[in-house]
Amino acid sequence: MNRQNNKSLIDETLPLIDLHRHLDGNVRLETILDLGRKHNLPLPAWDVDGLRKYVQVVEPQPGVMAFIEKFKWLVGVLTDLDACYRVAYENIEDAKKEGLDYIELRFSPWFMAQPHQLNPRGVVEAVISGFKDGVRDMGIKANLLGIISRTYGVETAWKELDALMAGKDVLVGLDLAGDEANFPARWFEEHFKKARDVGWHITIHAGEASGAESVWEAIRYLGAERIGHAVHAVQDADLIRFMVEHRIGVEANLTSNLQTMTVKDLKEHPVKQFLEAGVLVALCTDDPSISNIDLHHEFNIAAPEAGLTKNEISVLQRNALEMAFLSKEEKASLLEAKKGLVS
Repeated sequence: MNRQNNKSLIDETLPLIDLHRHLDGNVRLETILDLGRKHNLPLPAWDVDGLRKYVQVVEPQPGVMAFIEKFKWLVGVLTDLDACYRVAYENIEDAKKEGLDYIELRFSPWFMAQPHQLNPRGVVEAVISGFKDGVRDMGIKANLLGIISRTYGVETAWKELDALMAGKDVLVGLDLAGDEANFPARWFEEHFKKARDVGWHITIHAGEASGAESVWEAIRYLGAERIGHAVHAVQDADLIRFMVEHRIGVEANLTSNLQTMTVKDLKEHPVKQFLEAGVLVALCTDDPSISNIDLHHEFNIAAPEAGLTKNEISVLQRNALEMAFLSKEEKASLLEAKKGLVS
């Protein structure tokens, strides 16, 4: 994994926060090998270096759905609920080792259940259990979000939402991910109304594989408070003004967007335009195992390549705190704890 430079651009007086990380996109290669051996799975390689090219992006992928193909063995080793528990627990462990002060992890129980026909509700319960035990043992601040995978269609989305409702008192938000180009947000309006009715926050993958109209739909139909990626939102000045006025945040994923060819070059990434326009935008990792990155890489390597200065990186960190699905008191506590460490 790419690590930070010796001279870090991260502001040590501010919390280090990742708001957009798929826990099923952050499965250790060692864990894949271990579970593969344990369950006699037909893995394509039996050592870390050999496995790498099958699960990590080594060259840009022709679009988001090709990138998603890299999940094959990350979820393909989830043979039972114990494996789901382990992956959730290790995500918290990884966040602690990475030095994160707060993380929001998200997962699609249907996507995780499909390879071995697990019970999606059981997946939710196992993930929550692993997440809770990890938070207890690591002492890190974290929250868990559910995902409806739009790729399976509207009817299956109801089943996935029902499974997620088993954890309605633990989960803090809901996301819509998957095939954005062929499954528009408006099809899932009623699903997200039910999610808002139980008090969940809403963040939506939009403006990545489709244009600005996809972001509008996420806001108008689903009640999005944050947008994952939102790269193509810059095509619509009215949308940008609306997002600024209503403090709708953008979860920017620089390396991921480069690897999916959503942008051809990081210099073309709109993250700097978002900042200059006053849009709330934060840096996130998306799928660390697939991209072979951590959050330090995004701040210290990807961000400068996208033209961001040290001062702008500090703004990104402040934005992440504002955008977090936390209470005002929790945000203040995170900030005070960080200031206390450097005083």
